Amino acid sequence: SEIQTLEDLQKIPTTTKNDIQQNNDDFFCVSQNQIVDYSTTSGTLGDPVTFGLSDSDLERLAYNEAISFACAGIQKGDVVQMITTIDKRFMAGLAYFLGLRRMGASVIRMGPGIPELQWDSIFRYKPKYLITVPSFLLKMIDYAEKHGIDYKNSRVYGAVCIGESIKNQDFTDNILSQKIKEKWNLQLFSTYASTEMSTAFTECEFQIGGHQHPELIITEILDDEGNPVKDGESGELTITTLGVEALPLLRFKTGDLVKAHYEPCECGRNTMRLGPVVGRKQQMIKYKGTTLYPPAMNDILNDFNGILCYQIVIQSNEIGLDEIIIRLSTERQDESFEGEVRDHFRAKLRVSPKIEIVDFDILSKTVFNPNSRKPINFVDLR
Repeated sequence: SEIQTLEDLQKIPTTTKNDIQQNNDDFFCVSQNQIVDYSTTSGTLGDPVTFGLSDSDLERLAYNEAISFACAGIQKGDVVQMITTIDKRFMAGLAYFLGLRRMGASVIRMGPGIPELQWDSIFRYKPKYLITVPSFLLKMIDYAEKHGIDYKNSRVYGAVCIGESIKNQDFTDNILSQKIKEKWNLQLFSTYASTEMSTAFTECEFQIGGHQHPELIITEILDDEGNPVKDGESGELTITTLGVEALPLLRFKTGDLVKAHYEPCECGRNTMRLGPVVGRKQQMIKYKGTTLYPPAMNDILNDFNGILCYQIVIQSNEIGLDEIIIRLSTERQDESFEGEVRDHFRAKLRVSPKIEIVDFDILSKTVFNPNSRKPINFVDLR
């Protein structure tokens, strides 16, 4: 065999999401009667891809989440409230449940939404940790303040945050994280994963990037030409799964632009750590000479207290250039608000997008679609 070392992997061509979409059935490596669970990708870009899992894959998934949650400090006997979807072919929700069960934690399977019920469970069962999309914590805080709930005296210690970034590239709290902590003094742990990887990168108590589990996944970070980037540079995360039986992947290009960190962590783990996702490669926007990614725009919009919800829409104008439209709902009544948002964009990103004020009841149905596992804050119509 020509493949003897990790470096030899570079002799194998990369795999893309498009490859799997076009040949989904061909990627399965076991017969259908060995598949015990079907999951699909969240379809952030393009059509969802089907992933089957064998018994062995579910065991691997449970192990992955158990050691990932252990990174964040969750222990046997802790009570954990899952504010996440476990149905609708969602791998992550099932993975969280299996991992918590394996490590001996107690699970409250609440599912997303309905702040009233979330608070009822929090005071009834006294969870130490929550697993949630971080922006939903702001909704819970808002509900608690409006209904006189003494949320600061709950027993919740921390939250494992999925689906949205809570850190800047230097690991300081981003605007979303700051807003949560200003109100509710929680420990917030980033975690990064995908259906294709079946593996999580979760922060430890020092919160300086998600730790890799080298027994479960091989990582490469590649430039646009497919070569490894230099230390300290960002590139496309490319992964090879280890121990996956039903649908293993060789050199799969995730489309996520990330930076690896190799300096020792004070927690004692010596594994590589992934920093926050810089952006999705396919979501790159070229706007009047400036290269942008949605996370940078999210930070700016999260800076404003008066915004109830928002959606960034990218489309091509009549001459084929990228155009940015920010659709937002606000409780502010003054006419200067729109200009303030535009000026903030100009100051931070040197761009001035089109702003559309939309009624909350209309926009919220698009952003918080019940069929989506996380808020739809970005729409690409190009």
